[in-house]
Amino acid sequence: MPSTPAQLSFADLGQSKPTDRLFFAIFPDLAAREAIVRVAAEVSARHGLRGKGVAPDRLHVTLHHLGDFAGLPQAVLDAAERAAAQLEEPCFDIVFDRVGSFAAREQKPCVLLAAQGDTPVQRFQRALGDRLIANGQSAAVKRGFIPHVTLRYDRTLLPTEAVAAIGWNVRELILVHSLIGKSGYRELGRWPLRS
Repeated sequence: MPSTPAQLSFADLGQSKPTDRLFFAIFPDLAAREAIVRVAAEVSARHGLRGKGVAPDRLHVTLHHLGDFAGLPQAVLDAAERAAAQLEEPCFDIVFDRVGSFAAREQKPCVLLAAQGDTPVQRFQRALGDRLIANGQSAAVKRGFIPHVTLRYDRTLLPTEAVAAIGWNVRELILVHSLIGKSGYRELGRWPLRS
């Protein structure tokens, strides 16, 4: 008697495990990246952090997380590319001058923090969010943006403390594809800002 395939339940339908992450980010220039690596090492040594550090080429500021997917959805990619192409924002400076931890998770990210308020990066993130909403991606737009660069994941909760200022001039926006649970980023698009 031939075997019959296992029957799928309704709960199994459409429940593919996410493998791909998409997000918009800005990346530090080489001098800023080297300074961030030095600060990360100093803070880790001072506080005895032993958790997983972020590789230098992955240091970035996430502006909008577009989602985690099983594969890359073409409709989301197309909408993201349209949104980025519609931006007419100028280049801007960003400065980070504090470190601290986000306490919401078990692995507490140790982060480099920028100023809060109506800063150029805040305005840029909002402008990109507005373009995403106009292109049907409102679910990807989160308010309450805290500009930061994740340095390390650790179980230690750090108090916020001042560090020597690190900054760079942001000249481009990058759409990033990451394979969840694996190292490395793949650039899907790059859009220069207005000079």
